[in-house]
Amino acid sequence: MGEMIQFKRPDGKTCPGYLATPKAGPGAPGFVVIQEWWGLNDQIKKTADRLAETGYRALVPDFYRGKVTTAADEANHLMANLNFPDAAGQDIRGAVQYLKESSKKVAVGGFCMGGALTILAAVRVPEMDAGACFYGIPPLDAADLKKIKIPLICHFANKDDWCTPAKVNDLEAALKRSKSQFELYRYEAHHAFMNEARPEVYDPACAKIAWERTLKFLKTALT
Repeated sequence: MGEMIQFKRPDGKTCPGYLATPKAGPGAPGFVVIQEWWGLNDQIKKTADRLAETGYRALVPDFYRGKVTTAADEANHLMANLNFPDAAGQDIRGAVQYLKESSKKVAVGGFCMGGALTILAAVRVPEMDAGACFYGIPPLDAADLKKIKIPLICHFANKDDWCTPAKVNDLEAALKRSKSQFELYRYEAHHAFMNEARPEVYDPACAKIAWERTLKFLKTALT
């Protein structure tokens, strides 16, 4: 269903990515899928395929340029070396612009590190029409968050020692001061509860509800 492509960033450099195309073809609405800290692995490709099956052109930018890991310490190292403003302002923005060449509207959404980058992109990518954040919060101050105007759907786990319930409350309070029409949901689950490749944290019931809520949100936000 999917293929590896190269797309242009605003600065003229190229970024590799995985593109999954739905039956509706190039005119379908777009969704830029942002990886977890593991890299562009099979699990995130399958997530893009699932979005394509529901009618979205899904593009996953490869921030690590081919590097993939299953080890947490290496993933942490790759994430620590990632230039977040460059990833949001160049790789993600380039992916949105690429999809917008034939898709009228494009959302950005991601998991863990990708959730944090989704919120960052909502501040920095003017072409983005909507965002879906799964358990990720970037280090942004309230003034930055106040700039967000697009609709967002945010999913967080109550048993999360990174995006703690207190941090989620702070994010919610900041978004309330923005112009964003946002929905924020909390689940009695662990961080990364959507990741079916990690049975120790995967919660199928919560994942199903979050997925259904996201598809409903996208239907409204991208039409």
